[in-house]
Amino acid sequence: MKWTGRFSGYSADAFRKDLISGCIVGIVAIPLGMAFSIASGVKPEYGLYTTIIAGILISLFGGSRFQIGGPTGAFIPILLAIVLQYGYENLLIAGFLAGIILVLMGVFRLGALIKFIPRPVTIGFTAGIAVTIFSGQISNFLGLTGVGRHEYFLPNMAEIIKRLPTLNIYSILTACICMAALVLTPKYLPKVPASLIGIIVSTLSAAWLFPGQVTTIGSAYGAIPGGLPGFHPISLTWDRIVLMIQPALIIAMLGGIESLLSAVVADGMTGTRHNSNRELIGQGIANIVTPLFGGIPATGAIARTATNIKSGATSPFSGIIHGIIVLFVVVLFAPYASRIPLASMAPILMLVAWNMSERKSFAHMLKTRSGDSIILVVTFLLTVFTTLTTAVEVGLILAVLLFVKRMSETLTVDKVLPDPSSANEKIKAHMVTEDHDCPQIGIFNVEGPLFFGASQAFEDSGLQLTGRHQKVVMLRIGKVPFMDTTGEANFTRLIKRLHHKAVTVIVSGIQPQPRALLSKTGTLDIIGENRIFEQTGDALNAAINLIQVDKCSGCKHFAFRECTELSRKAPLHQNIS
Repeated sequence: MKWTGRFSGYSADAFRKDLISGCIVGIVAIPLGMAFSIASGVKPEYGLYTTIIAGILISLFGGSRFQIGGPTGAFIPILLAIVLQYGYENLLIAGFLAGIILVLMGVFRLGALIKFIPRPVTIGFTAGIAVTIFSGQISNFLGLTGVGRHEYFLPNMAEIIKRLPTLNIYSILTACICMAALVLTPKYLPKVPASLIGIIVSTLSAAWLFPGQVTTIGSAYGAIPGGLPGFHPISLTWDRIVLMIQPALIIAMLGGIESLLSAVVADGMTGTRHNSNRELIGQGIANIVTPLFGGIPATGAIARTATNIKSGATSPFSGIIHGIIVLFVVVLFAPYASRIPLASMAPILMLVAWNMSERKSFAHMLKTRSGDSIILVVTFLLTVFTTLTTAVEVGLILAVLLFVKRMSETLTVDKVLPDPSSANEKIKAHMVTEDHDCPQIGIFNVEGPLFFGASQAFEDSGLQLTGRHQKVVMLRIGKVPFMDTTGEANFTRLIKRLHHKAVTVIVSGIQPQPRALLSKTGTLDIIGENRIFEQTGDALNAAINLIQVDKCSGCKHFAFRECTELSRKAPLHQNIS
């Protein structure tokens, strides 16, 4: 059988490598799946079901050969907020709708659009999510009891402070043992999953040294059921769809960003290229099916994908195997998982938060002290103190406004004249002075995009143009790459003002997009086709033919050459630029 696409060149040796990497990633995913689920406010088995179903489907239908899908830390604040505000059943509906949105995004080839989200926004909300995850595990680390869960950061911190008298020294010891294992295992046993060692060592320590003194998964959430996940039908009504569409959009957006970032990381590690639209479709299918079995939203997991690659994966089979391994563990060892202390899960999530915090990129961007720094800080603070929805919306708006401001500053309108000392008499702004100008022909360079953000700058320059007394105005717009309808309206208004003052307008170097727009709006007809030129030299010759040489006979403001010289010699060179 000949394998193609993501399975190109597949062989028995490749399957052996996928089997090994799938087993390793599956073992890594088990504690993470439970930890992410608990932190999201739902039962731990739902995280395992998500790891199984979404992990297999994302590998089957996604656009990356190495992507490992499942519950991730980035979703924790969003899912917890949805559970607290709407309940678990509505969380399933939000995940289901997010899956549909992701499929539609892939079908309509919108995968590339997600890449245009500004980096300060993604770093800002990622760092904010990391702070939320870390702070959310403080109570489990300390073993506090009676702690209420709130949607926002400050009430959660106030709740922790209020419950500090209930701290449990045995929980702290358990958490410290797990943390020590997480730190030391990569140094001395780099090929062994640190999270698994941390959970095993801390769980056994708690069971032997101080049995019954720490809260476990079983005592907090009940025993984890063994066996296959059961079908969990969701009740879709129009009212519920309307209620959950906004959370679904946030889940879809974050899931799309996370999965494509993970796929890009995989590409960088392996030299392959993923299909972004197919990846979105695969993520969408996984999120449509997973809620039907009680699972929470899933996306590509960067750390697990990297582990998959480092373990020798060669194809999506490793991701499928990883889901099957988790399924076997759930079926065979679920009762033992119920004995894991919550204090053992806290350091794992704290380490996840530390690793995803983008602290180096955050600090580097702050050092720039630019507009991007402001976007970064605002997005970060809003993510921590309000909601991710608000943070992303405000961050994007700030980024757009900053971009518009920067682009508007690139538009320049300068009066220029040919420089006889340069090759081909290049036209330059420094040639225009109070003592060196042409009283009849005004040549102006317009550079930069002519759009709504630059409208005020162009208006101001246009008023200066219409206030002059030259009989011919030549506009060189070869460096105007883009023009929107606002820019077109301002440009047309300038042409009409100049015509009203009996000034002849000549245009040179117009690019295809502005030409097409001005043609559709009729502005080219107002200018006149015989006044539009590709080359500056042709435009200058046309301008010279329009002036009255006798009026310049005594002029001392020689612009190009002496006007009497112009009347005797051949036209200017065609290649003036």
